Amino acid sequence: MRELVVLGTASQVPTRTRNHNGYLLRWDGEGLLFDPGEGTQRQMIHAGVSASQITRICLTHIHGDHCYGLPGVLSRMVLDRVTHPVHLHYPASGEDIVRALVSVASPGLDLRLQPHAEAGQVAPYLEVQPLRHRVETYGYRLTEPAGRSLLPERLKAADITGPDIGQLQREGILRGVRLEDVSIPRRGQRFAFVMDTAPCEGAEALADGADLLVAESTFSDEDAALAAQFAHLTAGQAGSLARTGGVDTLVLTHFSSRYGDTGLLAEQARALADGATVIAANDLDRITFPKRRSSS
Repeated sequence: MRELVVLGTASQVPTRTRNHNGYLLRWDGEGLLFDPGEGTQRQMIHAGVSASQITRICLTHIHGDHCYGLPGVLSRMVLDRVTHPVHLHYPASGEDIVRALVSVASPGLDLRLQPHAEAGQVAPYLEVQPLRHRVETYGYRLTEPAGRSLLPERLKAADITGPDIGQLQREGILRGVRLEDVSIPRRGQRFAFVMDTAPCEGAEALADGADLLVAESTFSDEDAALAAQFAHLTAGQAGSLARTGGVDTLVLTHFSSRYGDTGLLAEQARALADGATVIAANDLDRITFPKRRSSS
């Protein structure tokens, strides 16, 4: 299953209806928790998310609304007797703060610290790109390897059925029939997470070709001066990012508490997103991945 579970959507100040940040990406056998702000552990309970699902925790930067929930989440994983390794990715410049947060969590978890200080791959299929914020910040991108989609009519014509299909996929050829003869290229799906940044090349690289893009939308277009002052995106800039990247689905989040209704932000993003599906996220939303794109 591939699904985004939204645990919190507020920016610096939570509201009565919006918790601080928190996003769990369920990606096949992995569970990637992004930017667990204060209250994430409680939001997981409301969302029906088990701590045992988490295999990686990814911090974009070391501001409180993106990491103060970390000790509670780690402690919950200990209480739930999680035995698998948990990888914690974060900017290397935040080492002291991350270690302090980890130190107050309950001991007993196989936690593996994975700091990074430059763009590049940090885990299988997971890469980071630098963003432009007031402290060192990185966005994340998960890319499924390209594969091939089998064509039932061609399999039938070649009299390949049952276990023979798996053998053909493993070995690439069976009784003179090549895998390429009965399949077509399949583009790997892409997920991008862009948080707390002014417009920059790193954000564009992350968004490029994304099937699902989670992007901050802290301010409305009318408050562009504030966005520039604090190095954040406006709704329109998030929409432009989706357009430039050819994004399928754009999920807006990290809303300033000044906006009780995010409908305006969604409309501003939609006006510039060039047909991308735009969703203004609410706490506890579950967002499934869009259908696969054709390889063409």
